[in-house]
Amino acid sequence: MHRFSGDVSIVLGGAAGQGVQTVETLLVQVLKKEGYFVFASKEYMSRIRGGSNSTEIRLTSKKRRAFVKRIDLLFALDKDVVPHLEHRITKSTVIVGEKSKVCDTECSVVDIPFTKFANELGHPIYTSTVAVGVVLGMLHADEAVFHDYLKTHFARKGEEIVVKNIEAAKKGYTHGRHIAFVEGIEITVPRKKENEHELLMEGIDAVGLGTLAAGCNYISSYPMSPGTGLLTFLAKEGKEFGVVVDQAEDEIAAINQGLGAWYAGARAVVTTSGGGFALMTEGVSLAGIIETPIVVHIGMRPGPATGLPTRTEQADLNLALYAGHGEFPRAIFAPGSLEESYQVMQRAFEVADRFQVPVMVLTDQYLLDSVSTVVKEALATLPVTHYVIETKADYKRYVVTKDGVSPRGIPGYGAGLVGVDSDEHDTEAHITESHVVRLEQHGKRLRKLDGLHEVALPPTVIGNLKKAKTLIVTWGSNLGVVEEALDILHDPTLAQIHFAQVYPLSPAGKKLFSKTKDIVVIENNATGQFANLLEQEYGVTVKERILQYDGNPFAVEDIVKKLQALH
Repeated sequence: MHRFSGDVSIVLGGAAGQGVQTVETLLVQVLKKEGYFVFASKEYMSRIRGGSNSTEIRLTSKKRRAFVKRIDLLFALDKDVVPHLEHRITKSTVIVGEKSKVCDTECSVVDIPFTKFANELGHPIYTSTVAVGVVLGMLHADEAVFHDYLKTHFARKGEEIVVKNIEAAKKGYTHGRHIAFVEGIEITVPRKKENEHELLMEGIDAVGLGTLAAGCNYISSYPMSPGTGLLTFLAKEGKEFGVVVDQAEDEIAAINQGLGAWYAGARAVVTTSGGGFALMTEGVSLAGIIETPIVVHIGMRPGPATGLPTRTEQADLNLALYAGHGEFPRAIFAPGSLEESYQVMQRAFEVADRFQVPVMVLTDQYLLDSVSTVVKEALATLPVTHYVIETKADYKRYVVTKDGVSPRGIPGYGAGLVGVDSDEHDTEAHITESHVVRLEQHGKRLRKLDGLHEVALPPTVIGNLKKAKTLIVTWGSNLGVVEEALDILHDPTLAQIHFAQVYPLSPAGKKLFSKTKDIVVIENNATGQFANLLEQEYGVTVKERILQYDGNPFAVEDIVKKLQALH
């Protein structure tokens, strides 16, 4: 007998091109409609075909947004899946698949005759629908919900395709019910009617929607995973929302086009990964001296160089923090959830426009590719403010101000001349080598940092700070895994402080760190980059750093063990 209750981890494994992603897409949509809490994350090799990839879909009794190592049900599509995931397979794992394709020799696999079903249906393309039907059958889900979804999903392909897919669904569902009975598989996860109305989306969708909500109307980028998702999202939605989309010839061109767009009055974003951003650093420095806003989304992955291009890491904080020669203000955000992704992108545009500085948004492969649900009301939309003025004939672009922010004009909006120059310049953008003017202009630019500190997002507190003896600090995508670990432990001596803005740090955040409490920082890199920044900015001492840099996200089980070991 195999009983799974309250929290079930279903993993789909196969080679690129075998339909793993198709099964995931269908399954999470239907399960959400069924009223389940769902969270899906994926890992895949850097190959168009072949390799071994997997997707984990969690069904939980309460909302979760984290990866677990545990596999309850493993749907294997080829013989490479089990060896690839053997470090996660336990005696409790039920392996399901076409036995002849999963094992070369005798093995414990619940057989699903995919080839037989495909032959009966007339084409192997229906295998994905069969697989989804099998899962739903094992869950004793409402078969009609799946059929209704298939009718809508395949409607544009014609009645014949719809009928064939429903036939495939029935075959899979019936077989799923059969093997659940024969193998004694019992799955119990409560469903909630209100879950049906939540929005289901990937992390990149939330980033993209936040970008649109910020009034973005221009993107120039060169493809580089995992940052490419924002480019393709805006390309897909651009026509409806009036976004000009340009695939630049390289990253250097991309950021310079973005700066040109802001100079002309647009609200532009550039998206890339760490390797691409490395090429943009001169453009970042240019933004610093010409005081032109730019928003750069960096989807982090393991480096150096090409590194692990389809895996996850948080190792580009220092790159964003120190990118560009010379000294100039900047802001850096790092969302950790769908809600934060949506809100942070809006905030990034607001800060870039208001303070005329480069703003970087750090995400990673894990966050961008994960799928979860969010309540529509949690996606708060901020008002879009354009910080430009109508210039007069005597307009001076770089007039010295108390807060360091000079009124920004755009060409053609007013009678003034809007000059820019990458050399040091005077108030009218004329080149100068005067040390007096240098001190005035450089001091003016650096004064913006005071304002950036004042508007910096304060960190989020999870738990009871007053009772806590140890503060667990996270940033970016590690929000959910620590949040769940603390919920499992129910230890009042632990509390979480999560940063969605990592530079400059909020002055209010410093007050949360008492000298009597231990500080532990959890991050996906080898050197503790945020821990170092926290010590530098807040003057605190980090007692312990929990680091991981193997290309995988932290697993809930591992964080629970690490936190238990602190005592």
